[in-house]
Amino acid sequence: MNSSTREAAEGTEAAPGYRGRHTLPLRVEAVRQLRRRRTLVMAVVLAALPFVLVGAFAIGGTPEGRDDRITLMVTATSSGANLAATALFVSAAFLLVVPVALFCGDTVASEANWSSLRYLLAAPVPRARLLVSKLAVGLGFSAAAMVLLPLVALVVGTLAYGWGPLRIPTGGELAPGDALARLALVVTYLFVSQLVTAALAFWLSTVTDAPLGAVGGAVGLTIVGSVLDAVTALGSWRDFLPAHWQFAWADALQPHLEWGGMLKGMSVSVTYALVLFALAFRGFGRKDVVS
Repeated sequence: MNSSTREAAEGTEAAPGYRGRHTLPLRVEAVRQLRRRRTLVMAVVLAALPFVLVGAFAIGGTPEGRDDRITLMVTATSSGANLAATALFVSAAFLLVVPVALFCGDTVASEANWSSLRYLLAAPVPRARLLVSKLAVGLGFSAAAMVLLPLVALVVGTLAYGWGPLRIPTGGELAPGDALARLALVVTYLFVSQLVTAALAFWLSTVTDAPLGAVGGAVGLTIVGSVLDAVTALGSWRDFLPAHWQFAWADALQPHLEWGGMLKGMSVSVTYALVLFALAFRGFGRKDVVS
């Protein structure tokens, strides 16, 4: 038993009424993370993207497809729902990866970098409780980031292009009510598919004292996965890469909803995430925390 664990155990025995599950409440951790500057910066960046798209279309005119092909980018100015779908399309591969890696990768490593982690454990906050609180808040902020982008895009797009049906690139339209339900499904899928990035960032956060290393490592490995998916020589091996299914949500924007690709993508992501989360809890439970 290392020194931090021993001190926590002794504190548990000595403190009348001590309840480990009541330490580091989620509300307290959420407020701490909400007040951090990087949270505000990330929110501003995501909220600004729809305005950037509207401005680009205003300057460049009506978007056109290559070789007369109809894409989400071409239909972006058809309605507010179309702009929301386009915003998700242009941000899914990278921009939405950043807040997930940031909120889940910066959480534990930043405490170690500030030399406050050992004091939290000496409070005493059980290690598993600390990780659960920080992971829950990190995933909550990640989900909020994914909801913020299409929500702002929907409002901005409605003001700029009007409220109407979602024009589907392959032909046809979805009524406004159906369009909102499909967009909610897309956001849900994107969140689940990003669980592997969240888990990777969180695991790295428990093994390093450098927040930038955890965040950058998660983003970098996610990019590597996308590069490997582009190597067609890998054949069916690409099916085991989370990046291979990153645009499977496009099946939700079809006249008839297709679940096959999304179910495969979610199963791959959740499987990797569970393994990485287990590594994080196991490794941190045995780690000698000195910072």
